[in-house]
Amino acid sequence: MTKNYLLEIGLEEMPAHVVTNSINQLAQKTAKFLKDNRISFSEIDKYSTPRRLAIIVKDMDEKQKDIDIKAKGPSKKIAQDADGNWTKAAQGFARGQGMTADDIFFEELKGVEYAYIQKHETGKDVADVLKDITEVITSLTFPTRMRWANFDFEYIRPIHWLVSLLDSQEVPIKILDVDSGRMTRGHRFLGEDVEIDNVRDYVDDLRGQFVLVDAKERKDLISSQIETIAQDNDWVVDVDPDLLEEVNNLVEYPTTFHGKFDRKYLEIPEEVLITSMKDNQRYFYVRNKSGELEPDFISVRNGNSEHLENVIQGNEKVLVARLEDADFFFKEDQSKTIQDYVNKLKTVNFHVKIGTMYEKMQRVHQISDHLATLFGLSDQERKDLLRASDIYKFDLVTSMVDEFPELQGVMGEKYASIMGETNGVAKAVREHYMPISAEGDLPSTKVGATLAIANKLDSLITFYAVGLIPSGSNDPYALRRQAYGIVRILDDNNWSMNLNDLQDFIAANLKVPDNLNLSEHSDELIQFMIDRVRQLLNTTSIKNDIIDAVTSGSNIDPVAMVDTAKVLQSHSADLEFKAVIEALGRVVNLAQKAGFKYSDELKMDDSLFENPSEKSLNEKVAAIYTSQPDSAEKLYDRLAALKESINSYFEENMIMDKDEKIKNNRLTQLVITNHLIAKLGDLSKIVVK
Repeated sequence: MTKNYLLEIGLEEMPAHVVTNSINQLAQKTAKFLKDNRISFSEIDKYSTPRRLAIIVKDMDEKQKDIDIKAKGPSKKIAQDADGNWTKAAQGFARGQGMTADDIFFEELKGVEYAYIQKHETGKDVADVLKDITEVITSLTFPTRMRWANFDFEYIRPIHWLVSLLDSQEVPIKILDVDSGRMTRGHRFLGEDVEIDNVRDYVDDLRGQFVLVDAKERKDLISSQIETIAQDNDWVVDVDPDLLEEVNNLVEYPTTFHGKFDRKYLEIPEEVLITSMKDNQRYFYVRNKSGELEPDFISVRNGNSEHLENVIQGNEKVLVARLEDADFFFKEDQSKTIQDYVNKLKTVNFHVKIGTMYEKMQRVHQISDHLATLFGLSDQERKDLLRASDIYKFDLVTSMVDEFPELQGVMGEKYASIMGETNGVAKAVREHYMPISAEGDLPSTKVGATLAIANKLDSLITFYAVGLIPSGSNDPYALRRQAYGIVRILDDNNWSMNLNDLQDFIAANLKVPDNLNLSEHSDELIQFMIDRVRQLLNTTSIKNDIIDAVTSGSNIDPVAMVDTAKVLQSHSADLEFKAVIEALGRVVNLAQKAGFKYSDELKMDDSLFENPSEKSLNEKVAAIYTSQPDSAEKLYDRLAALKESINSYFEENMIMDKDEKIKNNRLTQLVITNHLIAKLGDLSKIVVK
């Protein structure tokens, strides 16, 4: 006969953003706990509100499964002395297994006899096993933790009650000074405490106390109520799933309502209105059928519909106060010029070790000018880019962004347009932040994309220059996200950018304070960028060995690495691919063992050639150098065509010839050939079968 188990952790209100993750953790860790303790079950139902995390484990075994264990101990020569008596090691091994030395027997393992004990372990009742469920409760992790009373224990919020029931039987557990029972708490204002007689009554008993513990039921109810309000008012509501999730985790008994504000506030940019409603007040904004924002909002109350008019009026009053502030800031900000704000940035630190935001913009101007040439921007695009680079941070010191930091860039675009900047400049001011998350939207314009790269490059280079380098999970300045953003933008625009050449230009031309050594960590920064290329390639179906190869070659142009990976992947199914990689790989392996590296001055002496294959390979490699293939596909095709010549070369020639001059000449030939191959990557890392 199976049993059902209820565990409920009652807490002070948790932050909405931790509820879903916490209940998922509780279910996952409980499943592992039961599996580790040999308890089978059919499923775990999850229930959560801001004040509780609860699970019901269904169809549990009544007891642990019995098991037979053969425990391995010390070798026979350690377990017994010369006279065959049990040693202390053997006796200790037996005691550790709850047995005596007389229970020991020997078996051979890999030619050595070892002591073993065979024992039968009878499973415990499930109720006895569940008394240790506190291990699971205390193991949950949270982004923030707190202590309370005089306890050293930390948790997301103080624990106030525990329910631990196996069907109708209490399973006593205790955390700190809180003992479990069958008493749970209803809605903070509408409900009362209620005893749970049986696990199967849990959901309905709390429903009677104005608590809907099923998060999906609450979410579906909120969505349905929003849809009804929208239909009744002929509105269109784009229900943001993240906002819905957050609101759902703020309430135990949802009642949806709608309020309004004066139409005059629609003169404020809609991004400000939406931020005020959505981000600050957790309201859903509404539009009419034409897509225009309406002076109305929808919100969710944690309670029933009684006295709802008072709730609506209170929410309207709070929103209007914020909109009044926004309206004032919007008008006040326009009383100054962009140059006024730019001058203010001279006193705003970008970072105390690096300098001001104004100085950052000056550096970004220089980088942008270089990138405009590199990326082939038109004259107008360059003009817009350089103007944008001179002002793009100005909105940081506006009153609106001070009040609504999440609108940085957004308000910059609005104000730039209002104050007479071109569309290209205004859009770039907004797009330079993009992408704002690892997989966020990318800039839609070349000017915005170039400014975004220049801004992120400056941050990377200057933070590395002062030793503020990400390590492990520590990345307080989001440099990984910024570097990954650069790689994604380059890939999106198919822009080539050799990382070495760029670093050399920046180190030689950027005007920085004396304390910034832009070359000090250049190798580390390049590897950091290559790791982001690897990150991008890992989101594709390209094989890991190909990714390893292209990110270990001599070509440190992110787009070239991505293109090369695609080319190698596309050819990996070719019948000749294995033979090509093996031939090129032989060159790579020997070239890597040479005591010297490629340089432009490296030359061969063809008078030392002894076999036709040496001359043949030399001529074909020279032809590739002369033609300079302009794509990874063309380079691969030209190198693949060397397969027969390379095989003949190795058949006819002893590379490590006794004659030092001949040996070095052949190694030089391989190093020169490998310099071409390395543009594809380190092909020795590719696994071919």
